[in-house]
Amino acid sequence: MAPKILCVAEKPSIAKSVANHLSGGRVNTCNVPGNQYVKNYEFDFAFGQPWGNCSVTMTSVIGHLTGTDFPPQYKKWQVSTCRELFDAPIITHVAEDKEPIARNITQQARLSKALFIWTDCDREGEHIGSEVREAAVKGKAAIEVKRAIFSNTERAHVLRAAQNPVPLDDRQVNAVAARIELDLRLGAVFTRFTTLTLQALGGELADQRVISYGSCQFPTLGFVVDRYFRVKNFVPEKFWSIKVMHRREDIDVAFLWRRHRLFDRMAVVILYERCLAARLAKVTKLLKKPTSKWRPLPLTTVELQKLGSRFLRMDSQRVMKVAEDLYTKGWISYPRTETDQFDQGMDLRRLVEKQTQDNAWGHHAQELLNGAFKQPRGGRNNDQAHPPIHPVNYVAPGTLGEDDRRVYEFVVRRFLACCSDDAKGESTTVEMDYGNEVFAANGLLVLQKNYLLVYPYDRWESSQQLPHFTVGETFEPTEANMTDGETSAPGYLTEPELISLMDANGIGTDATMAEHIAKIKEREYVMTQGGHGEGRGNGGPAQQFIPTTLGVALIEGYDSIGLDTSLGKPFLRKEMEIKMKEICAGRKSRNDFVQETLEQYRDVFVRTQQQVELLKGACRKYVFGEGG
Repeated sequence: MAPKILCVAEKPSIAKSVANHLSGGRVNTCNVPGNQYVKNYEFDFAFGQPWGNCSVTMTSVIGHLTGTDFPPQYKKWQVSTCRELFDAPIITHVAEDKEPIARNITQQARLSKALFIWTDCDREGEHIGSEVREAAVKGKAAIEVKRAIFSNTERAHVLRAAQNPVPLDDRQVNAVAARIELDLRLGAVFTRFTTLTLQALGGELADQRVISYGSCQFPTLGFVVDRYFRVKNFVPEKFWSIKVMHRREDIDVAFLWRRHRLFDRMAVVILYERCLAARLAKVTKLLKKPTSKWRPLPLTTVELQKLGSRFLRMDSQRVMKVAEDLYTKGWISYPRTETDQFDQGMDLRRLVEKQTQDNAWGHHAQELLNGAFKQPRGGRNNDQAHPPIHPVNYVAPGTLGEDDRRVYEFVVRRFLACCSDDAKGESTTVEMDYGNEVFAANGLLVLQKNYLLVYPYDRWESSQQLPHFTVGETFEPTEANMTDGETSAPGYLTEPELISLMDANGIGTDATMAEHIAKIKEREYVMTQGGHGEGRGNGGPAQQFIPTTLGVALIEGYDSIGLDTSLGKPFLRKEMEIKMKEICAGRKSRNDFVQETLEQYRDVFVRTQQQVELLKGACRKYVFGEGG
């Protein structure tokens, strides 16, 4: 009798797709009692050594099987007991709605030689794999455990993954377990303390359900509040400049002042009068040179979220949801990746070939195959788990829903742009000396659009061509004027800007940033104004974030308690992310990381208790409008 292998995916859709590929479509489907979404797919498959020909049951979980919580005696919310949660015991349990799924895995494991895990290949997926392992071990303590390495559900890729099982990475499991414990403890401590403290102030805060704290959520809010105050406190400053124009060959040439602008009117008056006194300008430099606009780097999750919220008329959370669906259906690769470089051994031409049938970009794909193909540029990041986001198979955009179509089209066009040549042009610069001040005019002629032909999200257009000038010639400018203006305030924070700040400061991972942004909106710590992008090729006015009075009060209150270790600043959370990577690299233990982090936050909590009047004062000021 052939040995049995139990395969478990992270989602029902992935289980179905993998089962169809491995079985060649010859599969028997069984329902799982207690859950209408999870199925067991039974078929035969030849794994090769050491398993050989096997009977396979492919099933799935639906995300995490287990959750964590405190024992019942810690359920009551009291300010006096908040500190106890730093050291309270933690219970790990299978969620009630997941019990039928866990029971199915346990039962199937009893009859299986090995457990083959097909969860997503990232830290979170590794931890979900460990939860599956725990359920399987209850059925058979000595069961062999392996996992599949895959980044998309294309058939050939799935078959390769099935033939090359690897061990589960317990270092990644430990990193996520530590993060889960810290999120529970810190979230409970500061959420309870903040909620109880501020509800006691009465007024509208008395009716506030929960004033939630999260170690990524608060720094994200902090970025929004910081920009809000930069806008609110901005004081415009007057400046002056010199503008020179010369008309030649029926072309008005604008020469820009090298100093750009000065904030001293008298200084500009003196320099302007020198120019007028000199009367003649002299051409000192004429430079013509080839120039290029580089094609984009391969697509990462952060870039997809930033550009999606700018160009695709949807927020970053929606962009990621759509990308996940496209991945699950087998149209694009795994959409959660930090990698911006393609492996040299990857057959990119084969992926380009699949796109030649499209009416919109198929001609460009064919041009690449006819000799225009270029190996994509390589960025600096490689997470060693997944390639950049790219199309895996072709699907006619007309068969997709509106949001799916926009995201799929963006991924395809970005990929084809990566495989195209840089745009080529010629730049011309004319510099002149006028009253001992330097002025310059620039022109651009785009000669070959190349990647821009398929990637309308970038703009690079020819400017008006400059007339003929000769080095050493003199001329009297047609116009020379002294102009004035005022500096303008920055805009409120947009979603692409917020994602960039989170990425630069280590707040969340590429996979969770959109969730943290959604959370501060859901908690009503921020409001949004303006729309999303105007669609392909025109970003339009981006959606802006403005903090509510409660959002401002929380950040201002905690910042006033201690700036360097404020819960509203990114420093503490950034350090946590660095230490989690050290666990994954084997340089730090889970226990050391948890204890070090708890000690830092325990100090913050003690200081917060001692200076809680500062937090209350911020709420009185901004929420109740007291004292200005």
